[in-house]
Amino acid sequence: MEDSGFIQYVPIALMFLFAAGFVGVTMVATHLLGPKRSTKIKLESFECGIEPNGNARIPFNIKYFLVAILFVLFDVEVIFMYPWAVNFKELGLVGFVEMILFIGSMLIGFFYILKKGALTWED
Repeated sequence: MEDSGFIQYVPIALMFLFAAGFVGVTMVATHLLGPKRSTKIKLESFECGIEPNGNARIPFNIKYFLVAILFVLFDVEVIFMYPWAVNFKELGLVGFVEMILFIGSMLIGFFYILKKGALTWED
């Protein structure tokens, strides 16, 4: 007996409905049933036990953010190499050439940001 396409997805849809319902009911129940004691100490920001002082909106040099974003970018690119290394034998020469092109394009981008001075700390 052949099932229609819609019937096959009913268990998955039910699972999502039950999961969303559980999350919704839990959030509403904890909000309604939980204690509500807002004190000055509870509403303060907590910084690892260090007393807060000064303004938290001190401007940072953009170089910190740029280096962090570049690190994440190249880190994610390295993650793409893991599946290639696992399937190296199955991919053969075509997979090897594609990875060489991929690494080459990453190196072009890396040398571009070096030329633009994105990683130099002196102003």
